[in-house]
Amino acid sequence: MKQIYMGCTSALALGLAMALPAGAADMLTELGAGEGSVSIVAWPGYIERGETDPAFDWVTKFEAATSCKVEVKTANTSDEMVALMNEGGFDLVTASGDASLRLIAGKRLQPVNVDLIPSWSRVDDRLKDAPWHTVDGMHYGTPFMWGPNVLMYNTEAFPEAPTSWDVVFKEMDLPDGKSNKGRVQAYDGPIYIADAAMYLMAHQPELGIKSPYELNEDQYAAALDLLRGQRTLVSRYWHDAFIQIDDFKNEGVVASSSWPFQVNLLQADSAKVASVIPEEGATGWADTLMLHADSEHPNCAYMFMEHSLNSNLQSDLSVWFGAVPSVPEACTDGSGMQNAEGCATNGLGDFERINFWRTPVSKCDSQGTCVPYYRWVSDYIGVIGGR
Repeated sequence: MKQIYMGCTSALALGLAMALPAGAADMLTELGAGEGSVSIVAWPGYIERGETDPAFDWVTKFEAATSCKVEVKTANTSDEMVALMNEGGFDLVTASGDASLRLIAGKRLQPVNVDLIPSWSRVDDRLKDAPWHTVDGMHYGTPFMWGPNVLMYNTEAFPEAPTSWDVVFKEMDLPDGKSNKGRVQAYDGPIYIADAAMYLMAHQPELGIKSPYELNEDQYAAALDLLRGQRTLVSRYWHDAFIQIDDFKNEGVVASSSWPFQVNLLQADSAKVASVIPEEGATGWADTLMLHADSEHPNCAYMFMEHSLNSNLQSDLSVWFGAVPSVPEACTDGSGMQNAEGCATNGLGDFERINFWRTPVSKCDSQGTCVPYYRWVSDYIGVIGGR
């Protein structure tokens, strides 16, 4: 993973210092016949064909209906997704907001013609023009799923839900009487610096942080200092969801930032875990299906983008991953397993409390100059390495 981070750094230094360009490929104006396959870089659990659980399969019917065979390459971090898309050979990526602008700036994406996606009108209005996939009025993807980075905790260590991210950032005795040292985790990705900045927004308001993704030098230094202190507490920096699940089961981990996906799988296995969005709020992800500039299967890719907005897929994926559908009616129309209560549990009403992942850039809105993402990459490697 370190090699992937460093491989991204030089390109980011150049690309994010520049204005975002138009796409490297022209936007499609009409669709033709499917090319027979579509390859997708995706977060684990996003593209299911019933192999993990037969009840969750939104690939088989798509393949039968379109003759487009779906091939999936999973990635555990946004930096890995960017590296894979830079290599090429893929059609679509389920990019989060900390990757999408990098891909646009790097001319790795082509604009998406929403007129060729009949279900576009059903997308949540809060997502249609979201700044992580819309540049100068041009859409570079189809909203897929969104949700918070929750605080997952062991209910034996915490008989009551923790109210603050303190439990992973500061050394302390937990409600079970034991220290949190060596019993907490942090995310293995530079974007986690934003979690530290969000915490500081609430606990050190004198720093003047307006957005956890827009940090001047002093604000950035404070976030790094907080993370260096956290390093003495962390047993593992996680990026593999299934390894984190095992750590909560078998390695004594009791608190960490996490995704609802891990929470759901652990609870389904009767593990003593729960999750909460603490008083400081949460960072989060709003993922977008984005089309590679050099896609070899654009027709199948557009077919899959339309399929991704199918209410049944949106409903079942929402249950499976613990996410919120980008098509709100999937919560209530009975097309799949999800219902209004489930969407509420997954965070439907928390949209305003979530600081969605964004790519940090040098020219920022809240203040004139901010620390760009390539610095986040190299400095977070340093934090993890004890520097």
